[in-house]
Amino acid sequence: MFGELNPVGGGDPIPLFKKTLLIGRRESCDIVLRFSNVSAHHCELSLIGGYWYVRDNNSRNGVKINGVKLIQDEHRLDPGDVLSVAKHNYTVEYVPLECGAVGPPPDENIAEVMGKSLLERAGLANRKVPNEVVRRYKDK
Repeated sequence: MFGELNPVGGGDPIPLFKKTLLIGRRESCDIVLRFSNVSAHHCELSLIGGYWYVRDNNSRNGVKINGVKLIQDEHRLDPGDVLSVAKHNYTVEYVPLECGAVGPPPDENIAEVMGKSLLERAGLANRKVPNEVVRRYKDK
């Protein structure tokens, strides 16, 4: 088990039993929330580098983290954060070290980091080469 979602206000905890979990109203989801305001495939949780991330699947009633609407593709869930699926709130409980984390949590959005090449992240992808360097190599 990789942690759990605890319903705010009481109820049975929901185990996070694998590294990718689909949350929604459909029976085919890993975590089924039988509420009319939850979309069929509402959102997805992913364990990446020892930290849980949530991605909204274009749900009708959205996803919030600590009361703030999710506007990015993916957002990290830290232990103790409150995840709101539609209007249903769950405290996210897990221990990053037990889930494989090494060091402090990453500062950047994982989707943003993985979507760029190493050269782009280093700021080297679009650097212009001075004309004299280009001429020197053309002449050889």
